[in-house]
Order: sequence, then C-alpha cells, then structure tokens
Amino acid sequence: MPESKPVVGLSWEPKLPSLSSGTKKVSDKSQNLPETSAVYKPNNELIDGLFVPPNNPRQLNKLLRKQVKDTAGKNWFDMPAPTITPQLKKDLQLLKLRSVIDPKRHYKKGDSKLKTIPKYFQVGTVVESASDFFTGRLTKKERKATLADELLSDPSLGDYRKRKVREIEEKNRPAGVEKWKIKGRQSQKRAKQRRH
Repeated sequence: MPESKPVVGLSWEPKLPSLSSGTKKVSDKSQNLPETSAVYKPNNELIDGLFVPPNNPRQLNKLLRKQVKDTAGKNWFDMPAPTITPQLKKDLQLLKLRSVIDPKRHYKKGDSKLKTIPKYFQVGTVVESASDFFTGRLTKKERKATLADELLSDPSLGDYRKRKVREIEEKNRPAGVEKWKIKGRQSQKRAKQRRH
C-alpha cells in the first residue's frame, strides 16, 4: 500500500507521461493515444492545465514572435505602437498638412507626401514655464481637446482660410459672357478674321 504524504499548504506535482518505452497502464483518457503522442502533444492539449511548448522549432519561433511586444526598439527606448483612434488620425492628417495652415511658416517636405500613418509615435502636451505666464501661454478658453478644435477656434486662421477659399473659387469660376465680348473695332476685325 502506497504511503500518503501529509498535505501541508499547497503542493503541486505535474503528471508528465514517462518517456520510457516499457509497459504502460492505461488509466487516463489522454494516455489512450499512440506511443508517439506521449513525447509530443499538439498545441491545443494542456498537461494539468499547463501549456507545453511544441518540439517543432518553426512553431516555437512563431510563438516567440507573437509574444514579443510591438515596440520601436531599444534605440527608441522601446516606444510602443499606439492604438489609432479617429481623433488621433485627424490630428496626424492635420500635422501632415501644416504647411497649408500658416502662410508665414515653411516646413520641410519630408513625410507630407506619404499617405500612410507612422506606426510608432507619441503625443504629448506642452507645459509652459512660469516665465511665459503673460506672453507665450494659452489661456483656459484657448485650450482645446484636439489640434483640430484649436485650429478651428483661431480667428486669424479662420480669416486666412476664408480668403484663400474665395481666391480659389474666383479662379475656378467659369467666365461668362465677359470672356467672349467684342471690345473695340480692332477686336471686331480679329473676330471676323477668325470666323472666316
């Protein structure tokens, strides 16, 4: 009769299948499989609730690649890839179009032509120093939640935007009868020559 050990606290012993090729007692459902399965078990099978990694090196490498965190690398201090929300996407598009926003500032062309959003980036808030209290800081009314709201609330930018839209509309407006009006005698002669 086997001795029963007294249980003090929690104890756990894994029930791993023996690798010996001797005779086996068929007692569990998991051990009813052929002898080859005693060494290797598929990914979906667990032994006592624990995951046993596969013996196949390709599958092992695939699992390891999935477990690696999605970061920019050690040179970028393991900056994580953020989840892109619609609000964040709009802000990034505005940053790409920043050369159009302000007529007096000029930026490098850089990544403005790329249509893809960068994978790794961070968004922060600017904290003003105490010396900029009267000159360089935004008041509470001027502070907005997003970059788009801040640009839309700026009155000088609104005036510039309206003026530019008006110029573009005038440029693209189809010219009416004014374009074809004959002005003066010389132009009448030229028009007559063109007809014949």
